[in-house]
Amino acid sequence: MTREINGKGNITYQSYPGMKKTFDYTTLAYRYTARFPLLTFVGTQVNFWIIANLLLVTIFYLQRQVISQAFQIPLAGRLGSMLFIAVLLGIFYGISLGLTSYYLDRNFFRRQPLGKVILLKTLISLAVLTLEIALMKYVFYDPFTPFVGGLTLTKESWKLLVLLLFVYYLFMTLIISFINQINKKYGPGILLPLLLGRYRDPKEEQRIFMFMDLKSSTATAEALGHLQYSAFIRDCFSDINEVLYPFRAQVYQYVGDEIVVTWPELEGIKHHFCIEFFFACIKQFQQRAEYYRANYGFLPDFKAGVHIGKVTIVEIGEVKRELAYHGDTLNTASRIQSVCNDHGKSLLASKTLLEKVGIHPNMQIQELGRILLKGKTQAVDLVSIHWMETPATKS
Repeated sequence: MTREINGKGNITYQSYPGMKKTFDYTTLAYRYTARFPLLTFVGTQVNFWIIANLLLVTIFYLQRQVISQAFQIPLAGRLGSMLFIAVLLGIFYGISLGLTSYYLDRNFFRRQPLGKVILLKTLISLAVLTLEIALMKYVFYDPFTPFVGGLTLTKESWKLLVLLLFVYYLFMTLIISFINQINKKYGPGILLPLLLGRYRDPKEEQRIFMFMDLKSSTATAEALGHLQYSAFIRDCFSDINEVLYPFRAQVYQYVGDEIVVTWPELEGIKHHFCIEFFFACIKQFQQRAEYYRANYGFLPDFKAGVHIGKVTIVEIGEVKRELAYHGDTLNTASRIQSVCNDHGKSLLASKTLLEKVGIHPNMQIQELGRILLKGKTQAVDLVSIHWMETPATKS
């Protein structure tokens, strides 16, 4: 892959032979989530609640038709108007809950247990539901009465309707909260392909993998003790997660004090994301230096190895289901990271990756030559990469 910089300073990409420019649903979902996290999350909640409201209206309408046919009672009403109201209320409910959940997740909820999060979100949704019912009764009901059959509800009828809505919305809130948590576990754009069975059979992809491991982890664990060390790792990964979206990085695994991140080929190559990401993590740690020194006495120091190649992805497990990547690319990236200490470097990459990513003016490259990695039969050309300036986040 080559780059050309035009007169406006914009970078254009030209593909190398065999490079695929197509994007699947998962890549596009992750891209838009990275660029518009708030809009994506709120939009998803709006869609969920519009569907929930349309389902409720459909149930009401079919029940009314059953009663009308069974007892020969003419019940007037327009389904279209009822659906329109359902969409309006779904938008209001989705935006209200979406905004609330988004900002609470980033601040208050992030360290709360899952059960407590679902419970608190349910209570918040009930409060919003109370406001929505008030809107239905005092804002929407009178103007739309002629369009929904001229139905006038008594005081007792309203009480029964309110009870029904509370039960239905409580149930739907629990379901949607559970879906949100599952979606958070797998990451953007993964849940739908899983439901459709896309990964039941192995699929081949061209991907970039980076293995990031804490330096001097044994000495750090001995200095902090296992409880403080676990809190330290938790905070490190939490800060790394803050950098994921801007650089389109996807978490594959957390293994002890190691985190494995991955990119689809084109996403990782664009803007040198797969290289800049590592140095952006360092910047994130430096910005939180006061916190780390106050709580642990030192800053996190990570090393990383990065490589590109073909892998297969498949859904595995019955008791615990997950997506797994297989292939020599992962093994090579892991082995590259394992020799960082031998050469006194923080970031090592295969020359194969560097040739595809290209050299940025801020990159300082040192070729280490062909190195026989543990478990490999053929030596791999490795380079050390240092970023001269702290990278700015992009989307």
